[in-house]
Parts: sequence; C-alpha cells; structure tokens
Amino acid sequence: MGNPKAFLTVPRQEAGYRPIHDRINDYSEVEQTLNTGERKLQASRCMDCGVPFCHWACPLGNRPPEFQDALSQGAWRKAYEILSRTNDFPEFTGRICPALCEKSCVLKLAIDAPVTIREDECAIIEAAFREGYVVPGRYERNGKYVAVIGSGPTGLAVANQLNKKGYDVTVFEREERIGGLLRYGIPNFKLGKSIIDRRLAIMKTEGVNFQVGTKIDLEHLPQGFDAYAICTGTPQARDLAIPGRDLSGIHFAMEMLSQQNRILAGDIVDTKDRITAHGKQVLVIGGGDTGSDCIGTAHRQGAVSVTQIEIMPQPPVGYNPETPWPQWPVVLKTSSSHEEGCVRRWSLNSNRFIGKNGRVTGVEVEEVEWIPASDGGRPTMKPTGKKEVIQADLVLLAMGFLRPQLPELPQNAVVAGDAATGPSLVVKCIASGRSAAEKIDQMLSVKG
Repeated sequence: MGNPKAFLTVPRQEAGYRPIHDRINDYSEVEQTLNTGERKLQASRCMDCGVPFCHWACPLGNRPPEFQDALSQGAWRKAYEILSRTNDFPEFTGRICPALCEKSCVLKLAIDAPVTIREDECAIIEAAFREGYVVPGRYERNGKYVAVIGSGPTGLAVANQLNKKGYDVTVFEREERIGGLLRYGIPNFKLGKSIIDRRLAIMKTEGVNFQVGTKIDLEHLPQGFDAYAICTGTPQARDLAIPGRDLSGIHFAMEMLSQQNRILAGDIVDTKDRITAHGKQVLVIGGGDTGSDCIGTAHRQGAVSVTQIEIMPQPPVGYNPETPWPQWPVVLKTSSSHEEGCVRRWSLNSNRFIGKNGRVTGVEVEEVEWIPASDGGRPTMKPTGKKEVIQADLVLLAMGFLRPQLPELPQNAVVAGDAATGPSLVVKCIASGRSAAEKIDQMLSVKG
C-alpha cells in the first residue's frame, strides 16, 4: 500500500452521471469518468485488508486490493494484467455490474463509503485499450473443436477461455449480431455497443469463429465438434396472465429494449411494428433493472409520463436490518433512469388490463400486504381491497425471466450461465462461462 491511511483523508468520490437535461436527448452512456489523478486517489482508499471480503464476494474472484494498489501508484499496465487474469471482460462488468465487491468492502460495512471498485475497474480497462496494452494473442492449436451455442456474456467467456487453451471455437448466434443480452437487452446509455465490437475484434483476430443468424436445435447439435457449451440464456420472459392481456399496447420489456437497440444499430423497423413511448403514458410493471432500463428508454423516446409499480413492498433506504451482510442488501435502488423522472409505487398487484377499441388505456391495481411466515419462509400476499386504475397507453412487462427447460443433452455438452441457473448477473454469467470452459478442457484432456 502506498498510503495506508488514505481512507481516513480521501472521501469516496463517484464519477456520477451526465446532466439529466443533456443525457435524455441521446442514447450515449450516461456515466462520466474521473481524471487520472482523482482515480488514483480513489484507488488509494483501499486498505488492503488482511481478509479481503471484496475478493470473496466477487463471482469472478477478482483481486481488488492488488489492482487498486497498482492503480494508486500509477502502474496502469500492472493493474490491467492483474485484473485480466480473473475477468475476461472488465469493460462490461465495469459498466453494468451491481458491484457485489463494493457491498462487501470493509469501508462499506464500517462507514458506508466503499472503495469505488467498479469505476476503478472500468478506468483500468479503458486505459489498457487506450494505451495499447490489450493486444491479440496467438495460441497454438490442439486439434480439437468446440461449439458454443449462444453469444451472450457466458458464451463469450467460454469461447475466450477455450480459444486461449488452443481449441478451435465456433460461436453460434441465432440473431444477426453477436452479444446476446449485452447487445440486445442492455440499453446503449448503459453499455455502448462499440464496447462490445471492440472486444469482438480482438477475439476474431485471436481465432474465434462467429456464425450469426444460425439457430441451433439443441436436440440436433451440429456435427464435427468434440464438445458443446450450451449458453442460450433465459429467452422466455415472465408473463402476466390477467384479463385484458390481449389488448394492443402491452409488451414484454425486452421487445421494446431489443427493438430500440436494433434501431440504433441501423436496422429498419416498419412504423406499424414500432414500439414507442412517444407522447404516451407509460406503465412499467416490475421494479428490477430491466424495468429501470425501460424507464430510461421511455424518456428518450419522448414519454409524457412514466410510472413503475412493484408487487413487493418498498425496501428501506441505505440499510436493511433484515438483510445484513453477508446477505445481498435489499435496499432502495435509485438508478440514473429513475433520476430522470418516474413515479415509483410498491405493494401493488395488477388485477386486469382496461382498454378501449382494442388498445390498453389503463391497469386496475390493488394494494397488497405481505404477511411474514411463522417458519421464516416466503411471506404470504394478502389483498387489501383498495383498488384503483392507473392510466397507461403503453404497458411494459418487466417481471423477470423463466428458467429454460432444456432437452436431454449428450455427455460432451456443458450447460452454463442463465441457461443452467435461471436469470442472473452478467458477472455471474462470465464466471459460469469460465467454469464451463475449465470443465470442457478437463473432459477433452482426459479423452486425449
């Protein structure tokens, strides 16, 4: 450590977001950056704890104390080398990870001011690309072939790891572009797609083969491969089967988000198929990150108003005694999209959609109470009878995704990421991809 007392004198400083009046007029990334001097100061706050809970909490096993120390001393290349040993894509996690590491930082637990690990991670990888530290490698081939089905964060991690081990890797993607959730599910204002393209250029140069527009039948996997990695994610969104669901103007969140990303990529969408919030009252059902992404997108499309409802009760601000560390802290999260303007309400169940002339005009909701279970299990939802109608011209369903049901697969197939666990985090998907690559390598090494 360069300065073991820096955490006492240097306050936590976040880069923050671009001004609201500026950012809602475009789809560029909303998050700003600190200058190199400020970034080094932030890294110096790391106390190099004897037991680094940040390392323990990270699904990838990243080593923040080590790369923070290098960064604080201005050793950017060393910081990049440390970071890239455990994380294939710091440019993704540095932008969209909820930072489990920071939730376990000792400074978070002690004074609620953790080290800015996620931002520092992003700064390191951006400096690495800028300074030319990230260069394609050359790997001797071992004569074995692996097919990766799906090109989301899991599939890309599998491909990256196996390619470096000498396998000939082919990634199959059913869409017209590589990236999966990263490409089609996450708005550009959180993750610019040039960031994905930059990494793909490296992987292609290193020898990874990508085939787009290729839908693979999992019951009839392509021939000629020694092993398969099934990384198809969770494509099926959770639906809301209540009266009026067939009214027009009700869409799954991912329909809107993926379409907007396609439009920004230059795809032509027929006017009659366009899902837009322009001039509309928007209701988002679901209080998670996907719902937040819908809010930000609706603002940029020109929504008149945006309301978000959640069936669960409102979590407390800052600290929740019911979810103490090391549990994930269930506390109120205010995203950049929420800051841009949104009415947020909790403990509301949707009873029925209301419409006129075949189009949705509102949703009847009812307040609910949650009764704790005596055995400590899942609480019981109790309707209160307090009903009202929320006016809406566009309703977006953002209630999560269903774990996929996969067919019986051959023994040389490994399922990874959301396809194996159900909906998860990008950082966990990358970790799962790395683990799957290791399993495939061990399996094929044993077979000789």
